[in-house]
Amino acid sequence: MARTPRTALARSLPLGRTLPLRSPGATRRGVGLAAGVGPARLPRTGLLDAAVDWALYVDGIRQVPDDFPAAVARAKEGDGFVWLGLHEPTTGQLAELGEVFGLHPLALEDASNPRQRPKIERNDDTMFLALRTLAYVAHEDRAHGGDDGGDIVETGAVMVFVGDWFVVTVRHGRHASMVGLRRRLEADREQLALGPSAVLHAVADKVVDAYLAVTDAVLEDLEEIESQVFGPRASTEIERIYQLKRDVIEMKRTVDPLAAPLHELAERPRRLVHPEIREYFRDVADHHSRVREQVASFDELLTSILQAAVARLSIAENEDMRKISAWVAIAAVPTMIAGIYGMNFQYMPELSHRWGYPAVMTLMACICGAMYRGFKRNRWL
Repeated sequence: MARTPRTALARSLPLGRTLPLRSPGATRRGVGLAAGVGPARLPRTGLLDAAVDWALYVDGIRQVPDDFPAAVARAKEGDGFVWLGLHEPTTGQLAELGEVFGLHPLALEDASNPRQRPKIERNDDTMFLALRTLAYVAHEDRAHGGDDGGDIVETGAVMVFVGDWFVVTVRHGRHASMVGLRRRLEADREQLALGPSAVLHAVADKVVDAYLAVTDAVLEDLEEIESQVFGPRASTEIERIYQLKRDVIEMKRTVDPLAAPLHELAERPRRLVHPEIREYFRDVADHHSRVREQVASFDELLTSILQAAVARLSIAENEDMRKISAWVAIAAVPTMIAGIYGMNFQYMPELSHRWGYPAVMTLMACICGAMYRGFKRNRWL
């Protein structure tokens, strides 16, 4: 669904005025989002500038959009829920988001951090879930480097605010896309009718599915490196091995902390999570456990490959040094004899003998040949 035009929003939202969010037929009582908060404030134009999409859903069906304030008012009165998706909002836009939905300042601060560690928190009547995303960088794109996490994998972040009548997703990073998620949920009306927690599950499921795709791609790189190190035509690329190991460590930092929030969502009843949705979180937690095991095995295997590669380099260097030493020893014999006969002494053996030169050359050849044969037998050459 296209964004709400600024002109339409401006007509419903006069500059310099703030109005309580309530439907036309509502009473004059305050409609604050939490006790003691006071009336909610309409978003200024800047909030929807960061919106990828937003909609009001009633019984799992997307409603014909009027304007954002009207949709928020209907949801607040118990008529469905609002789903707002934001991409890299500014601090000011997050402040407006907090005014509209009554979000805790600490949660908003976490949502502004693209490196936020995965966690789940309960603040007042809302729940906050932070997730880290992973994306695999194709080989042809690695020359340009990555925004984060190295050249093989890149990371992003997705934060989800869940309330009784709303769900807000905040994304950071170019690889944190939720493309197709909204359409898939809108096609499954029964699932979407379960409320905001259905969106929470769908986001977590998509993030973990992306983990699985990344681990499959990294496994191919790992098998390629393994064949290069241990294959018949072995070549040792220490830099590539180290790069992949560094990115596997980044994967562990991204994946591992999510285990506790997913376990809590799957096993611990929460008021904001529908009981049927909690069953689905168990499946997500199982997939996540598989990813953690794979990433841990990658780290262990890369450690072994790196040690083997370093050992191969050491062995190759030792073999080279033995070959060099053997040839130096062979060359030392004629050098020594030639050095002796190069001295300017008048009386030296065989200087006046007719066969002296051939005899010395034959002696040098025999000694060098014997040394070469001995080195060859001992596999130094």
